[in-house]
Amino acid sequence: MLISLGPQAFLSSVPVMLIGSYDIEGRPNIMTAAWGGLSCSQPPCLSVSVRRATWTHRAILERRAFTVSLPTSAQAGMADFAGLVSGRSEDKFSALGLTASAGEHVDAPYVAECPVVLELLLRHTLELGSHTQFVGEIMDVKVEASFMTPDGLPDPARLSALHYVPLVNEYYGRGDFAARAFAVGKTVRRQN
Repeated sequence: MLISLGPQAFLSSVPVMLIGSYDIEGRPNIMTAAWGGLSCSQPPCLSVSVRRATWTHRAILERRAFTVSLPTSAQAGMADFAGLVSGRSEDKFSALGLTASAGEHVDAPYVAECPVVLELLLRHTLELGSHTQFVGEIMDVKVEASFMTPDGLPDPARLSALHYVPLVNEYYGRGDFAARAFAVGKTVRRQN
């Protein structure tokens, strides 16, 4: 039996993203976000929704660029801190002992200690209510070599990417293999 919870911001889990940007004075900042994900394959785009009151919101609009650094489950404390403190009042890179690396393709910093980084140019904005959705075109994806498969692809099991579960406010690591996409569905057709 399904139990109705009413209208809620909920999915079983969403990726935790550290959004990197430079403020108007050129200071690097990161902000934790979980409202977002891939939004287009051609061109490759990712969207993230950010509250207007955040320091990052203004920075993305001013620089027309941002990065997404994906923390591992072992980096949950760092990711949580980056969402609790404002870049207006504290240098989060310094407070966390992180390295702000300049994007090669966009005017935004990323977290060098994260195993996956995406560099994005802002292409679209959409006002949604409490948040603005920023759609960025992915200009580059960087993956730490030790997190790659022998055939040159990101290895989800090694990444153990950090995920957030809304409503229960908990973080989880991901990485357990369940099935091969575009293949397992071919095995489940019901015979009549």
